[in-house]
Amino acid sequence: QVQVTESGGGLVQAGGSLRLSCTASGLKFDNYLMGWFRQAPGKEREGVCYIDWSGARTYYSDSAKGRFTVSRDNAKNTLYLQMTSLKPEDTAMYYCAASRILRDGVMNEGDYNYWGQGTQVTVSS
Repeated sequence: QVQVTESGGGLVQAGGSLRLSCTASGLKFDNYLMGWFRQAPGKEREGVCYIDWSGARTYYSDSAKGRFTVSRDNAKNTLYLQMTSLKPEDTAMYYCAASRILRDGVMNEGDYNYWGQGTQVTVSS
């Protein structure tokens, strides 16, 4: 049984930093591209970034570019999201997801087979 679990969310002031983690079990982690999505209250879920199987290739949405860094440790079956210069508009539930499909510069929710329950990030002004 596949389990995907996010952690590291919390309350942070604007301008601060936060590091999210995501562990996956029950799958061969390095066979999967891993992505981070987020959903703010009243808004649709959006793709934030992804990292390919080996970590060589990454993609960031415009809102994440320059502030967020995605990385992975395949030996630990763990995905990370380092977020800096956080803004109130980054407030959302953040989800980690696994996919076998890489689309250059595109994050289709339907391509992701396994999802975590999410971790809440709240940025105060």
